[in-house]
Amino acid sequence: MLPAAAARLVCAVLSTARPGRLARQAALRSLSMTQAPPARVAPPAEKVWDGRADLYALSDAELRTLLAEWGQPAFRAKQLSEWLFVKGVSDFDQMLNIPLALREQLRAKARLGSLQLAMSQRSRDGTAKYLWRLADGREIETVMMPYTDGRRTACISSQVGCAMRCSFCATGQMGFSRDLLPSEIFEQALRVSNELRARGERLSNVVLMGMGEPFRNYDAVLDAVGQLRSRLGIGARHITISTVGIAPMIRRFADEDLEVKLAVSLHVADDEARSKLMPVNRKHNLAELLDACRYYNEKTNRRLTFEWALIAGENDSVERATELGRFLRGLKCHVNCIPLNPTAGFGGRAPSVGSSAADAFIDELARHGIPATLRVRRGIDIDAGCGQLANKAAAKAVTL
Repeated sequence: MLPAAAARLVCAVLSTARPGRLARQAALRSLSMTQAPPARVAPPAEKVWDGRADLYALSDAELRTLLAEWGQPAFRAKQLSEWLFVKGVSDFDQMLNIPLALREQLRAKARLGSLQLAMSQRSRDGTAKYLWRLADGREIETVMMPYTDGRRTACISSQVGCAMRCSFCATGQMGFSRDLLPSEIFEQALRVSNELRARGERLSNVVLMGMGEPFRNYDAVLDAVGQLRSRLGIGARHITISTVGIAPMIRRFADEDLEVKLAVSLHVADDEARSKLMPVNRKHNLAELLDACRYYNEKTNRRLTFEWALIAGENDSVERATELGRFLRGLKCHVNCIPLNPTAGFGGRAPSVGSSAADAFIDELARHGIPATLRVRRGIDIDAGCGQLANKAAAKAVTL
């Protein structure tokens, strides 16, 4: 609503004897003078560290708003985004089409990310593990796995620790601290991508199989997935989200109608045995999980992957394979079998090297029409394998 005086002025101008273009322009000028300027929109608090806006965390709209407040034209946001996410440049001085004055302003008022590299390790097989220190002092881990076919996969974390308490998983043994922000999830992949780009390589795949249960941080994970797609150009079919089997969230994820892949950590197809390995089964048992998986198949027409850590004497027998084959009958799915990776808090072990147990297990699944693959363990010499991420350098919880 216009103030009464301004409204009378506009009406008076429009009703003059010369109601032509000049009169209309005068009325519009008067109108614009009476309107309040747009409110200043500051970046959300979780996207500001040490008083500086985190450019990796800002959405495109937030970046445009920030630069507009600094008196910059709209196209500067696109230029800056190209440097940050397309070219992977993290030095403002290298952004040659950005004016010097703006570069100095960026150095003073902005920052690039919140993850500090605390330690990195490289395995004999080329797998790399990164320990990141967060702004609050907590730490998470990320893994990069190179493959001979040229793929480069980042395994990223969604939480600090995990509340699911799977007995064979080092992350579950360390307990849960907090959810990661979308920017903290995305930045892990961005930092790996930048390192690969510097070597002339490209990040091709991202799996959310690091620390944490992605479906317990659902909104942040989907936000980060959107950034992986729009900013790093990772196709939806090259992104995989893994869950311990929270049935209602599998249904919700199916309703999203994304092309992102879904993997379910199963490991045993017997309720009693699975409840011992994975406490989540006490709340969402196998019948509920199976119904959710069927719903996912029907809703998306996409294949599910089931993860199966082979534990000698526990779930690697032909009988367990028969049980699994019957459980999965009729599902559009694939089973990934991987020998158990060692963790200090779990007494189980992988089938012995040279054992025929894995081959017999996979052959029995094939008899039931279930395709399965025996995965090669990667990075176990640096505790970078599945189930091994536990921040050994920071195993003690940070108390704030």
